[in-house]
Amino acid sequence: MKISFLLFFLILFNITKEGTITINKENASTFNNGKFQGFGTSFCWWPNRLGYSDILAEKAATAFYDKKEGLGLTIIRYNIGGGDDPTHDHITRTDSKVPGYAINPNYDSSSKTYSWDYDWTKDFNQRNVLLKSVVKNKEEIIVEAFSNSPPYFMTYSGCSSGATYAWNDNLKSDAYNAFSKYLADVVEHFKTNWGIHFQSISPMNEPYTNYWGAYSNKQEGCHFDQGDSQSNIIIALKKALDEKGLSDIEISATDETSIDTQFYSYHRLNDEAKKIVTRIDTHTYGGSMRYDLRELAQSEGKNLWMSEVDGGDTAGTKAGEMGAALWLAKRIILDLNGLRPSSWIIWQVIDNHICKDGYDGKQDSGMVDLNNGYWGVAVADHDNNEIILTQKYYAFGQFSRYIRPGYTIISCSDDSVAAYDSKGKKLIIVVTNTAGSDKSTDFNLSSFSKVGNKVNVIRTSGSVSTGEKWAELDPITTSGKGFKAVLKSNSITTYIVEDVEM
Repeated sequence: MKISFLLFFLILFNITKEGTITINKENASTFNNGKFQGFGTSFCWWPNRLGYSDILAEKAATAFYDKKEGLGLTIIRYNIGGGDDPTHDHITRTDSKVPGYAINPNYDSSSKTYSWDYDWTKDFNQRNVLLKSVVKNKEEIIVEAFSNSPPYFMTYSGCSSGATYAWNDNLKSDAYNAFSKYLADVVEHFKTNWGIHFQSISPMNEPYTNYWGAYSNKQEGCHFDQGDSQSNIIIALKKALDEKGLSDIEISATDETSIDTQFYSYHRLNDEAKKIVTRIDTHTYGGSMRYDLRELAQSEGKNLWMSEVDGGDTAGTKAGEMGAALWLAKRIILDLNGLRPSSWIIWQVIDNHICKDGYDGKQDSGMVDLNNGYWGVAVADHDNNEIILTQKYYAFGQFSRYIRPGYTIISCSDDSVAAYDSKGKKLIIVVTNTAGSDKSTDFNLSSFSKVGNKVNVIRTSGSVSTGEKWAELDPITTSGKGFKAVLKSNSITTYIVEDVEM
C-alpha cells in the first residue's frame, strides 16, 4: 500500500488534516460604522477589593490596560454603587459591597421628593484603579458607567440587594427622577473633579430576572420589568443628563443576562425610550439569538456591545491549564462571530483574592485551581502585592493585543474569528485548536483583492510555568491568496497577514 509523503508526515507527527478556514470579507461587522471599539472589563467588583493598595492598583492597570506590557484593554465599565443601608451586613464576598455616594437621605412625604447629601470620598478603591488605568491609554480608553441598584432609601425593600420578592421592581414608583438625578450628579462630578468623561451610561443591570432579592449575600441588584419600568428609567435618566448639559453621554440598554431576554426587552421599550437609546448592551450568559439580536440592532440603527460574560468552564482535550483558556477563547469567538459587536467585555478580570487576613471582616476565596475552570483571568495576591496571571489571561491577550480599536470584525468558522486593519493593511485571524493532536489547516483569503507574502504568528499553549505565552513564532509565507499552517494541539494562535487589501 502506497502512502503519500504528506500523509506519512501527518501520521508521523500526529497531525490531523482538518480542512480549510475561509475568511470572507462580506461577513464584516457594520456596527459603529464597522469600527471595533475594543475589549474591556467591568470594574465591579475587583477594584473595590484591591484599590486600597497603590501597588496592586498600578500593577493591575498595567496588566490589563497597557498596550505593550499587558492586555491593552480599552473599555472600562465603572459601577456607580447605590449603597446599602449602613446597618446591613449581609454581603459575604470581600469585593462586592460597593459603596454609594449618597448620605443623609430625607424623604418629604407630602411632596414625595427625595433629598440627600454626597460623600465624594466614598468608593476610593474603584476610583483609584480607574484613574490609574485611564493613564495607560488615554487616547483609546472608553469609560461607561452602569448601575446595579439605586440607593437603598429609594427602594421598596430598603435594601440595595433587591426586592423582598425578587420578581418585583425595587425602585419606588416615585423615585425614578431621584435615582436619575443621583446617576447624573455622579457622572457630572467625575467629569468636573476627576476629568473622567463617561461615554455612556446604563441605568440597570440584568433587570428582567429574579436574581435580586433583599439581604442577598452576593451583591447589589434591582429588578425592572420589561416595558414601562425599563422605558421610564431610560426617559428619566435622559432628562436628568440633559438638565446638566450632559446630553452627549449615550444611554445604553438594557444589559440583560440572556441574549434572548435582551431581544425581547428592547422590543418592549416604548418609542420614546427606543429613540433615546443609542446602543444595545447584552450579556451572553444565556440565550442563542445572536443573529436575531444583531439583525434587530442593525434594523434599529443602534450600536451593539457584548457587555458582560465569563464562566468557570473548560474546553480542550486533556488540556490542563489551557482548559480555562480555550473555553474563554471559544466564547469570544462565538460572540464575535454571532453578534459582530463593536466591543467584547469580560465580567471581571480578577475574581479571586489571596489574603491571610481577609478584608472587612470577611474571608477571601484564595487561589484558583489552574487545571480546572475558574472565573476571571488573574488572581490578586494581597499578601505579596502581586497580580498572578493565568493561561486564561494570555488567551484573552491573543485577541485584545492584536485586534485593536478601529479594526473591522469579520465572522469566520466556529474555531476562528478575523479582523481587518484598514489603516495598517493587515488581517488578523485568531484560531483555536481544542483537539489533542495538531491540525493542518488551509486559510483561504480569496475574497480579498490583495494578500501580501508574510504572516506573523503568535501562540499561547501549555502551562504558565513552561508553556507558550504570546510566543512569537517564525513567520509563514503565503501562497497565492492564502497560507497553510499547523495548529498545535490545545492552543490559541493569532495570525497577522501583512499587506492585505479589501
